[in-house]
Amino acid sequence: MTTPVPDSAPFDPHNFPADLVATQRQAAELYAALRAHQATLAWSREPHDGWPEESERGREHPGRPASPGWTAAEGAEFDRLLDELRTATAQVQCHPWWERCAAEGIKGEGMVAARQALKYAEGAVPLGQGDVETAA
Repeated sequence: MTTPVPDSAPFDPHNFPADLVATQRQAAELYAALRAHQATLAWSREPHDGWPEESERGREHPGRPASPGWTAAEGAEFDRLLDELRTATAQVQCHPWWERCAAEGIKGEGMVAARQALKYAEGAVPLGQGDVETAA
């Protein structure tokens, strides 16, 4: 009688390759940089006179102050960050890992769970849970 050969470990769709984790981290950092840059910008890219606050039958329509618009440098930085973010997210979405997952039978709910897990994987986000608790 022979001893059965142990099966290799089952495929784990959450065992992400290092390059995918690094690209997800880059996308998260670019998103944070874009949001931080947006917070410094005027509400309108082009100069705009704004509009007054209005009330109509108890419904309030908040007004907007005049906007000087964005400078050329502000617009260029916004466009650069947005373009880099789009590129990084496309690299994450089209990474060969997802094809491997599909080939291993990961589909539907399992694929969604794996893609969501990547967003929280160790090294895929700029801040760890301890960093968030410390900052709070």
